[in-house]
Amino acid sequence: MEIVTKIAPIILALIMLGLGLGLKVQDFTRVLKNPKDFIIGFISQLIILPIVAYLLIIILKSPPEIAIGVMIIAAAPGGVTSNILTKFADGDVALSISLTAIISLISIITVPLIVFTSADLFGITNISENISIISIALKMVLVVTIPVILGMIIRKYADNFLSSKVEIFNKINVLFFIIFFIAAFYEEKENIISFITQAGLITLMLNVTMMIIAYFLAKTFVAGVKQQRCIALECGLQNGTLAIFVSTQIFGDNILYAIPTGAYALIMYITGFIFIYILRKSN
Repeated sequence: MEIVTKIAPIILALIMLGLGLGLKVQDFTRVLKNPKDFIIGFISQLIILPIVAYLLIIILKSPPEIAIGVMIIAAAPGGVTSNILTKFADGDVALSISLTAIISLISIITVPLIVFTSADLFGITNISENISIISIALKMVLVVTIPVILGMIIRKYADNFLSSKVEIFNKINVLFFIIFFIAAFYEEKENIISFITQAGLITLMLNVTMMIIAYFLAKTFVAGVKQQRCIALECGLQNGTLAIFVSTQIFGDNILYAIPTGAYALIMYITGFIFIYILRKSN
């Protein structure tokens, strides 16, 4: 995990900077105009997703290391790729961007809180005494909040130049994630089969179950089809880079805790594209 540990903060900061370059203040104030859509997506991702993850862990009796890894990926906000796949699915891209941006910013509080609470519930005691919720939150501020704000400031003063290049930044963000994923894959290539066998079932169930729950929850409370698609994808495509960053910050090179993140990253794109295919076919 040495390569992954070193490049995760850099790649994550670049991805969040790219996210900020694509944001305006309106992306945050937009939720005030259609609060119902945002609230359903917010609750689905920030509350229901961790609860579903916890219930699956209990049902499947996952070992503590896999359990906490699953909770880390469940606590992570949606990634930039959720915005791109929402566009492919003809969903509400503006809502997707708002959910990604706001949940990413508050993740500096929610992610450590969920992870440390989960660790207590699962009886995991080998968290370093030097690691705390506050220290993880501060590190996340450096690689999540500051890059997003910096990107938004740059966008504000160079809007004419950057507004037409948002798609390019999104593609660059995906490229950064691919580079990170390839590096992680290469470093742990001997363990990939282990990733899938140990955490494949629970991460697949979490991913599929949550997209289905989010889709039908949105279908019940949200009027638009575009918003339903957005919320389902936003709850299925997590920020794997952030999850690995959190895992390595808390547990160092202990790869067991990062296994679910690796398995989830492999699975979510497959299920995401299948979901989009089904939606397009149904039309």
